Amino acid sequence: MNGLPRQSATLARSTGRELIWGLRGVSREVDRWRRQAAQIPDPQLRADALRALAHKRGNIHGAALFWTLPDRRNRDLLEVLVAYEVLADYLDCVSERGAGRGIENGRQLHLALVEALDPTPGISDYYRYHSSSEDGGYARALVQSCRAGCERLPSYERIRPFVMRAAGQSAVLALNHEPDPARRERALREWATDQIPAGRVGTSNLAWYERTAGASAWLTVLAMLALAAEPKHGTELKPAVVAPPEAERTYETYLRWIAPASAMLDSFGDIAEDRANSDHSYISHYPSMDVATDRISELVRRSRSEARGLPGGQRHAVLTACMIAFYLSKDSVRAPELHASARELRRAGGPLVELLLPVLRLWRTAYGQRAA
Repeated sequence: MNGLPRQSATLARSTGRELIWGLRGVSREVDRWRRQAAQIPDPQLRADALRALAHKRGNIHGAALFWTLPDRRNRDLLEVLVAYEVLADYLDCVSERGAGRGIENGRQLHLALVEALDPTPGISDYYRYHSSSEDGGYARALVQSCRAGCERLPSYERIRPFVMRAAGQSAVLALNHEPDPARRERALREWATDQIPAGRVGTSNLAWYERTAGASAWLTVLAMLALAAEPKHGTELKPAVVAPPEAERTYETYLRWIAPASAMLDSFGDIAEDRANSDHSYISHYPSMDVATDRISELVRRSRSEARGLPGGQRHAVLTACMIAFYLSKDSVRAPELHASARELRRAGGPLVELLLPVLRLWRTAYGQRAA
């Protein structure tokens, strides 16, 4: 553990113990949704749901990791995090397969990500522009599970405005699968200008594609849900962390730094696959790989620094390190052409990332996620 601060190392071990306990809960929830997915009548929607559960297991565990942020274990939070990630991954698969039906189809599908966090409105017909709506109530069940869990989180009403603001950005996901590159870029640029303008405090140095990438990662939603699990009221020794200034700070830190860093690291690991399939690649918007490496390294370093400054900052820092290590543990990152860039990104991640990498490579092997 050379170079690893003792406090971070201790917290990393504590987080590891919590994860071992939480793995059972994650597996239980995944099994629950897999059983329901297997009952979807439409064969294509069923394949989308089962594929998302099988191939995006790492996303589910990454979302569940936010469950370690509050001081106390909260099963309701774990269930909401898993259900929301399962829903997002499922919709991503459905949207990608149905990209030819246009952006409006994707927007309608992703309404579910907003409605899942807002108990007041009804539930939309998410498949209005899709070829089939025979999902056996799968999307509706995920939405209702999220809603019920949110209502049980002690501070949900306090952070609800931030959650809804972050969830509203999920509309950008509909644009990522637009097959026409020129139309996709134009739509993403317009979205970034409208939703997260460059002149906004803290975002002036983020390019439009970094802002849209960060919104696509929906990590800000997960961070705010974790904050909702904190007690409503603080104590003399521990002030409440859900007061508006602290909530705003957490929201901005994830939106500005941690979510964009995550999305770009994900794109870095997928660069070969995206090129082979002619898929949209956020990292390809940088003028060169050298520029991309320097810029993503900066985002990673700033993410680590800003995470430590949050209430409960050491836990956010450990979570951020886990996220960095997760993306850099993918087999594709070890390709010869990416070796130099991967080394620089590992250095930017710091000693805890180096410590976590072999653990996460073993996890990928155990769960069949080495290429996922």
